[in-house]
Amino acid sequence: MPKVLRADNMNKCLGCFTCMLTCAAVNHNNHNLAKSSIKVKTRGGLQSKFAATICVACKEPACAEACPTNALVKRPGGGVKLIEEKCIACEKCIAACIVGSIHMDYDRKIPIVCKQCGACVRMCPHNCLSMEEVSE
Repeated sequence: MPKVLRADNMNKCLGCFTCMLTCAAVNHNNHNLAKSSIKVKTRGGLQSKFAATICVACKEPACAEACPTNALVKRPGGGVKLIEEKCIACEKCIAACIVGSIHMDYDRKIPIVCKQCGACVRMCPHNCLSMEEVSE
C-alpha cells in the first residue's frame, strides 16, 4: 500500500529543522533549508508552537492539472511525482497548490515537490511526523 506524509504531532516539535535538512540532503543533495519540500515555522511569536507545511497528497492534485507539460504525474495513494526533464519552470504548479507546499528551486529551475519518501519522518527526533498507509 502507498504511504503519505502526515504532520499530526507538531505539538511535540522543538523547531530543530532536522526534517528539513534531511529532505534537502536526501532529495536535493543540498543542506540548504530552502531546498526542502517540508517547511517548519513558528505559528507566530517567540513562545508559540511550530507548524509544518507539507504536501497533503491530494487524490486529484491541482498542481498536476495546472502543469502544461505533464511534468507532474499523479502517484499511487495521492500526491505527485516530478519528471524533471519535462518541467519548463512555468511555476503554474506553485500557484495551483492548495496548501502552498510547492516552491521553486531557482538554481535548478525546477519546483521542489514532496515525493512522499519518508526521509523526514525517519530522522525526526520527536516523532512529529509519520507516514500513513492509504488506499490507491
